[in-house]
Amino acid sequence: MYEKVAVIGEADIVFPLRALGIKVFSPKNVEEARKMIKEIEERKFALCFVQESLFESLREEREALRDKFCPVVVGFSDHRKITDHLARAMKELAVKATGSDSVVKKRGENETR
Repeated sequence: MYEKVAVIGEADIVFPLRALGIKVFSPKNVEEARKMIKEIEERKFALCFVQESLFESLREEREALRDKFCPVVVGFSDHRKITDHLARAMKELAVKATGSDSVVKKRGENETR
């Protein structure tokens, strides 16, 4: 029976999902992720979410699973890419508006303002 859900991604992103009963896999590299995809297939998972940073690297494995009923492999993104993009955009706006990036500079460890 295909009832299980798995997530492959960085530990800090996927670990909290264990509380929801989702099986999480945190590979150290792409080779480990490939082995995990095989394990997910062998253990008859219904659905597998793969973090965006690994998704493209696992293209061959995803293509091989395309003709099978399960697991369905879906990519997901985390907040960090969006947050980094917003930070760059805000910095560019601040520089255009004020001529300086001092408004959005991060403080140093011992720096006070």
